[in-house]
Amino acid sequence: MSQDQDRTDGGQAHTGTAGTEDGLRRSAAFLVDEALGFLFPAALRAAADVGVADHLADGPATPAELAAATGTDARNLHRVLRLLATRGVVAEDERGRFALTGAGQALRSDVPYSVRTAVQMLTDRTMWRPAGELTHCLTEGTAAFEKLFGVPFFDHFAKDERTAAVFHVGMAAMSDQENAPIAAAYGFPPSGTVVDVGGGHGGLLLEVLRGNPGLAGVLYDRAHVLAGNRLAAHPEVAGRWTTREGDFFAAVPDGDVLLLKRITHDWDDDACATLLGHCRRALRPGGRVLVLDAVVPPGNAPHQSKDLDLMMMASLTGRERTETDFAELFERAGLRLSRVVPTPTVLSVVEAVAA
Repeated sequence: MSQDQDRTDGGQAHTGTAGTEDGLRRSAAFLVDEALGFLFPAALRAAADVGVADHLADGPATPAELAAATGTDARNLHRVLRLLATRGVVAEDERGRFALTGAGQALRSDVPYSVRTAVQMLTDRTMWRPAGELTHCLTEGTAAFEKLFGVPFFDHFAKDERTAAVFHVGMAAMSDQENAPIAAAYGFPPSGTVVDVGGGHGGLLLEVLRGNPGLAGVLYDRAHVLAGNRLAAHPEVAGRWTTREGDFFAAVPDGDVLLLKRITHDWDDDACATLLGHCRRALRPGGRVLVLDAVVPPGNAPHQSKDLDLMMMASLTGRERTETDFAELFERAGLRLSRVVPTPTVLSVVEAVAA
């Protein structure tokens, strides 16, 4: 790139004319456009809340027809759909009717891998409000969640059934589309016990057991979370799993493979070292600890781990980690990083063995 080239979009660096009047206009226009970006997830949430996608399952419809079906205002619904169309969630035809695109299909609630509840969880006020307080994280060095809601993140989501459902149902929906590819990407042993530590409703453990008939499983979590587990609804894994209630900061059940999916990124290094220390003690000879998280890659290319990292910063004490970060964390817990296995999802399998 020559010194005379200027930035024309968000993916290239300013050079040459960056400090000129024209360059500053371009910068101003770009930054204003980026600052308005929060309105797209707001529109996506609104569409999810009123169930627009379900009413497009049979084909395109006008905003007036959709408004009648959803009990909403036709003019304002059109405005939301128009913004969603700019990002390919819906498409408008020459008759002013909107249809779901291929990219928008998972917004329906009646399809496999629906992410309607995941969208609602990710854009819930409990996620949205802390993200607007990142300045607090910079100036105070702490998450903003407790300042806004009066209690730590997980205490808030444990307080009642409705609030808990926002998080746990949303997380389950977010995980559904990634569990089978993750389970298939890793070579599990032919026999033994897999413990899903903080495993939520058991979606990942279900896929591991389905793909590995010689394995038994333990779903380990808090009682109010285990109450919503999905394993009982699948007869093909009957008799091969149990649930265990407990706190993984106090102890972890013994096993040959210990799974921690989207767990370590919630907690700071000291808390993770405690948790992984329990895992090390619970590990049977020859066993493995598998941390499934979004490993931050080197460089500054876009990667979902960098978005998730700011969500952790805003609401929790944890962070997304690099491969080096994981190696150092495992060492503190008496483990050794043996390899990182990529999957078709944003998550990788970070494998650790006894040091």
